[in-house]
Amino acid sequence: MMIEAVTLPDPSVSCSSCEACCCRLEVMLITETGVPERFIEEDEWGGLTMARLDDGWCAALDRTTMSCSIYEKRPFICREFEMGGYECVAERAANAPIT
Repeated sequence: MMIEAVTLPDPSVSCSSCEACCCRLEVMLITETGVPERFIEEDEWGGLTMARLDDGWCAALDRTTMSCSIYEKRPFICREFEMGGYECVAERAANAPIT
């Protein structure tokens, strides 16, 4: 029997101290979660995505709090993107300032 290693979320990562790196990713809408129409765009292939502002940030991001303004109705992929999980830590590292 093979046992997979489980990677636990990094406890030092908090959305309140993050720069919302995940809010710069393209988000495909694959399930109905109630995302308001004003935050939905159609891509060049006819797929639905979260709208992004000219600077690449998700249109649903509240820039004063750096939190999701539609948290209770956020897309499935956003619900699956675990705070402090592998993808979160990788995005934070990719977007960290070079020193």
